[in-house]
Amino acid sequence: MTKKVNISTEMSADIRNVNAAMSRRLKALRTQNGLTLDELSKRSGVSKGMLVEIEKGEANPSIAILCKAAAALGVSVADILSVGETVAARLIGADDSPILWQGPNGGSAKLLVGTSGPDMLELWKWTMFPGESFDSPGHPKDTIELLHVEQGTLTILLSDTSLDVPAGSSALARTDMPHSYVNNGDTELFFVMVVAEPHWQRKSI
Repeated sequence: MTKKVNISTEMSADIRNVNAAMSRRLKALRTQNGLTLDELSKRSGVSKGMLVEIEKGEANPSIAILCKAAAALGVSVADILSVGETVAARLIGADDSPILWQGPNGGSAKLLVGTSGPDMLELWKWTMFPGESFDSPGHPKDTIELLHVEQGTLTILLSDTSLDVPAGSSALARTDMPHSYVNNGDTELFFVMVVAEPHWQRKSI
């Protein structure tokens, strides 16, 4: 039986805080690039309406939308969320890591830290409760993900491939195609993930 967990008020507050910071940062980056909302929409493939809602702090954009906006601005998602590396060494506190996905049963995905600029190298921490899944439309060509499962079993669905990764095991996946992460087990799933997306493959729209 799937364990139902209520998403806490504190987690919802975290999402609101992330959205507020993201709205300010996205508008600043767009302005620095001299782009109107219409121009950014055309470059990124994200609707103008969604961009307006993000800049107003009233949207909770998906990870895929953030990736499109970041690529169009020539920055990383970590830059938009202010957890990108900008000096030789920088500490990112536990409270500074934004939650960018929430599952229906209480699962979450946190972007812990990432590189600054167009080259994307990100470290994520995922928690998924039984029955939860996350679907991605795919990243730019040659993107790879390195994953390590700390608890539970992660099922990766990739094209016609299904791979189960048990606790203590690691996996490498090419994720430039639609893919999913699934918790088909009856216990909580915890895993960490590194995403490496080569800048030279990004397309300018």
